[in-house]
Formats: sequence, structure tokens, C-alpha cells
Amino acid sequence: MKHYFLLIFLLVSGCTKLVQIPPPVNSITTSQVFADSTDAASAVAGMYSTMVFPYSGFGNFLMTEIPGLSGDELSVFGRVSPLTNNTLSANNDGGASTLWTQGYTLIYEPNAIIEGLQASTTLSLSEKNEFLGEAYWFRAFIDFYLVNLYGDIPLINTINYKSNALASRVPITQVYESILHDLKDAQILLPSDYSEGGGERIRANKWAATASLARVYLYLDSFANAEVQATAIINNSNMFSLDTLNGVFLANNQEAILQWQNNSSLNQNTYNATSEGNFMIPSNSTSQPNYYLTDQLLGAFEPGDLRKIDWLDSTVYSGVTYYYPYKYKVGPSQEQANAPVTEYYTVLRLAEQYLIRAEARAQQSNLPGAISDLNIIRNRAGLNSLSTSLTQLQVLTAVAQERRIELFAEWGHRWLDLKRTKQVGAVFSTIPYKSQYQPFQQLYPIPRGELQFDPNLRQNTGY
Repeated sequence: MKHYFLLIFLLVSGCTKLVQIPPPVNSITTSQVFADSTDAASAVAGMYSTMVFPYSGFGNFLMTEIPGLSGDELSVFGRVSPLTNNTLSANNDGGASTLWTQGYTLIYEPNAIIEGLQASTTLSLSEKNEFLGEAYWFRAFIDFYLVNLYGDIPLINTINYKSNALASRVPITQVYESILHDLKDAQILLPSDYSEGGGERIRANKWAATASLARVYLYLDSFANAEVQATAIINNSNMFSLDTLNGVFLANNQEAILQWQNNSSLNQNTYNATSEGNFMIPSNSTSQPNYYLTDQLLGAFEPGDLRKIDWLDSTVYSGVTYYYPYKYKVGPSQEQANAPVTEYYTVLRLAEQYLIRAEARAQQSNLPGAISDLNIIRNRAGLNSLSTSLTQLQVLTAVAQERRIELFAEWGHRWLDLKRTKQVGAVFSTIPYKSQYQPFQQLYPIPRGELQFDPNLRQNTGY
């Protein structure tokens, strides 16, 4: 364990720049940590803990906040973010630079683990496969968000600090090739159960890789492949099923494919709220909210939608009612040191797979199949089934609507959906506070410090 903690210390103590990864970590991880199965397991477990720390970071709340402000979901109380009113610039990026710096800090860990495992001659094949599969999944997960937020990016698949320091951006297509390769390897190598997490759904397995593949194929317009992957999970009814709306974000519920343990689960000296609950829920019913839902999102809920009842709450501050996300229900007023943890931070869940398959089926003109999938999600929310006479365009519009409502304030889904379906301009043209929007703002600016350290990096157009 002492080798692992040294690895983590070197990783997180000031290494916020892609070019600042120090060479000593290389020798430690390859020659020492991965010679022993216990230390190797600790290093792999460390990927999960560093993903949820800091409390507001790449692997948790920040990936809801920043894309949520960029789209039409969230507003921040008491100020106007440049993400919200589209005054984004290289000097004022609304915190988006944190996603870059944390993402490239985080990606060092799976790279170090992959190289260390490949060099190890003492670990068993089964141990190597399990640990490699998790590292491949993590690397693909991080790359997916980086490429969708920044476009062409440096593809960092090594711990060679000299080459990383001078890395150039590569085309989006090349990044996706790497993501697909990692996820396919992970799908083969990972177990199909949750044994590595002691029965809890807190470690990536074959189904996390499958769910991620379904999402990636959808983003690549590879609809037949997206349907195959989503169907594999949906058909695994012994392991996955839709939960009640109020059960979806509880720890280890049947809808969860992968969840992060929150701080209290990892360290019993901290509190029991998820980062989402802690930041989204006001301290009481008359406190100002930190973040609240836009009128556009509030107006998008259909009458009678139970998700508006179960997944929203409100606070009245200075005579004004503000609605905020209430998917996670343990917030500041319920936080207690050493209290039982009831909620885990949900990363992948079954409902998204139904929506992926619905869109993939609609794009392949299987309208009855798409409508059937949409109705499963709608019926859980207390809504009537869609008509079987809808046209393809109407079905795709219904898919977009269900994704907007089902996945709001989760992992930036709405912002990424608007981008991939080329609807940003059309949607923003109807929103007064988005009047300064320009197409180049669909990508975030690369942090200026990175451009200064790496002469081969180029800024995104417009910044």
C-alpha cells in the first residue's frame, strides 16, 4: 500500500497540467506496485476514489454543473455565468478549464495501471485481465467526455512524460477509435457480475463496458451496433430492471449499472450526501438555491409527469419560487458525520439504455420498437403511451423529449445531445439570454496555461 499512496501523492499534489506528470511515478508503478496483487488491487481501487475527489470535479458534480449551464437546464443563483449567457472566452471560461485539467490528471492513473500490469510478470492472468479491463474502461470514460467537450484533443495513452509534454491534438475520429478499442477490450476482460465490488454496483464490469459502448455507438451514428449493445443489457433482466422513480438513485438499486461511492462510503469521517445532493439542495425550504432549473426545462415537463413531482423540489427565497434538481435527496440538512449512506452517485443506468435503443431503432425505421421503448420510460413516469401512428420525425422528436426529461441534470446529457443532433442554434434562438451564442462556443476553450506549456497545442477556433 505504501507504494500506492506514493503514486497517488505524486499524482494529485499539484499535477494539474498535462505536461507536469513527473518521471518518478513511472518507475514506482511499473517496478513495485504491480509486482504484488494486493498493491495492484489498491492502485486500481484508487482510480475510483480519485474520480470522486474533489467533491466537485470531473467525475461528479462538475460534469452536471458546467454542461448544464452551457445548455438550457441550469442557472446559478446570484450571478450570470459566461456559460449561461454565451460570453465564454479564453480568459473567462466559467470553470470549464477545470474539466480539462482534472481530466488529464485523472487519465494518468489508468495509463499507469495499464503499463504496470502489462509489465508485471508476477500477477495471475485473471488478476491482470480484471484490472486491465477496469483501467481500459476508465480511460475510455475520460476520453469520451474530453473529446465531446473540447473536440480534437491530445490522445494520451502513455505515461511517458516527455512525449505527453509535447502532445498535439488528434482528430475526433482517432479519439473515438481509441475509445472503442478500450471499451471492446474492457467488455472482453471484465467479469459479468459485481464480485469485485463485494456485490455492490461500484466497480466497472462487462455491463458498464456494454452500456458505454451503446452510448458511444449512438454518438457515432452506428445505430445497429448501438441497438445490439443496449439490447444485451435490457435483456439481462435477472440483473437489471427499472426501479421506482424514488429508487433510481439509491445505492445498489436494480436500475444502476455503475455507481460511485460517495465520500462517506470511502471515508467514515466525512458526510453522507452525494456531491449532487450537497450542491443542488438548499439548506432549508427558504434558503437561496445554489442552482435552479431554467424556465425552459420547467416548461418542458408534460402535465402529470411524475418526474416533475419526484425529481424536482423548490425553495421560496425573497418571495420567489426556485425549482432545483431533487434526484438525490440527501442534502445539507440531512448531512451527518458517520451516518449510513443511502445514495450512491449514479454513473450508468438502465433507463438510458432504453432511450439509446429507442433512438437507434427509430433511425433504422423500426418505429414500433422505438415507440415501445419510449412507452416503457413514459409509463413509469405516469404518462400515457405514445400513438403507434407517429412518423419517424415524430418518434425522434419524442426521443429527444424523453432524453431531456429523464436525464436532466445528469452527466451533461442535455448539452451533449443538443450538440450531437445539431440543435444548439435552433434551441438557443428562442432563448433571450442565449442571444450572444456563436457556434464556436459548442467547444470549450483549452486552458491558456496548457497552450503556454505545450507549443504543439492549438486553441479552439473563436477563442
